[in-house]
Amino acid sequence: MTSQNVNESESQQIKTIEKEIARFKAEQDEAQAKVKELLLQEDPARGITFHEDIFRLQQDKLRLDTEIQILRVKLRRLASTW
Repeated sequence: MTSQNVNESESQQIKTIEKEIARFKAEQDEAQAKVKELLLQEDPARGITFHEDIFRLQQDKLRLDTEIQILRVKLRRLASTW
C-alpha cells in the first residue's frame, strides 16, 4: 500500500470514529434527558417511582461514556501515526 492510501484509510477511520463518538454522545444526552424526566414524574408519597428505569438509563450512560473513552483512545492513536 502506498503512503497516500494509508493516509486515506486512516482519514476514513478517523471520520468513522468521530461519527461514532457523536452518535454515542447523542444517546447519552437522550438517556440523561429521560432520567430527568422520570425524576420529575416520580411521586414517592403516592408510590410512583421509576428507580429501575432510572438505574438502567444511568448504567447505559456509563456504558456509553466508556465507549466514547475507548474511541477517543483509538482516535489519538490514529492521529499520532499521521
